[in-house]
Amino acid sequence: MSRAIHAEWTKLRTIPAPGWLLLAVVAMTVGASALATGVVKCPASCGDDTTKLSLTGVMLGQAAVAALAVLAVTAEYSTGMILISLAATPRRTVLLSAKAVVVTGVVLAAGAVAVLGSLLAGRMLLPGNGFTTAHDVLALSLFHGPTLRAAGGSVLYLALIGLFSLGVATAVRDPAAAIAVVLGILYVIPIIGDVALNATWQHRIERWTPMDAGLAIQGTKNLAQQAIGPWSGLGVLGLWALAVLLAGWLVLRLRDA
Repeated sequence: MSRAIHAEWTKLRTIPAPGWLLLAVVAMTVGASALATGVVKCPASCGDDTTKLSLTGVMLGQAAVAALAVLAVTAEYSTGMILISLAATPRRTVLLSAKAVVVTGVVLAAGAVAVLGSLLAGRMLLPGNGFTTAHDVLALSLFHGPTLRAAGGSVLYLALIGLFSLGVATAVRDPAAAIAVVLGILYVIPIIGDVALNATWQHRIERWTPMDAGLAIQGTKNLAQQAIGPWSGLGVLGLWALAVLLAGWLVLRLRDA
């Protein structure tokens, strides 16, 4: 297993695209978070969840995570490298597991930097917009339990999005189709629910779709009003990732390269 992980790490770090995508994860997440915290003003929005607001960029950064995970699989099919990989690692379960370990590791590292940068941006920008102790708003701090949970959960969220995307890519094999499927599930289904469905179905989508349920981990205020609890929501995303990885594993096992 260690040799397979080393091989996957070598493949990932010797081509330029993954490095740029990891930088994009950080830049997109921090940039979108800074924009969100820079435009919201208090007292008009003093009741907002400042932690969740500061982590808004995770919704954008996950697109780069998805692209990275899809590339980790489909690049080998596009170039024919998959035949060499399977010759070197004939046990396909080991091959997929090694890819999952490497993708998870690099996404956790990039995600941690992105989340910390987002919270730092929020800590710097929000007081200038009126979010101060004068309006009963405390500065963002990882020493605040709910904020620490939201930050750590957001990093785990990105890692699970990576595993989810890896499973889709393994099952589909085509990069464009895999990206379309992942982004459609993450972004399009919730939008359709908000626009076209009634309140009951909107509530169900918030509870059971990967993005809406998973991002519940970021909530630190008014948790009773959320469609699903923070850890329960992240668990729903984990089930999605597990189910799709199992589907990808079955395709990998049963289909020729």
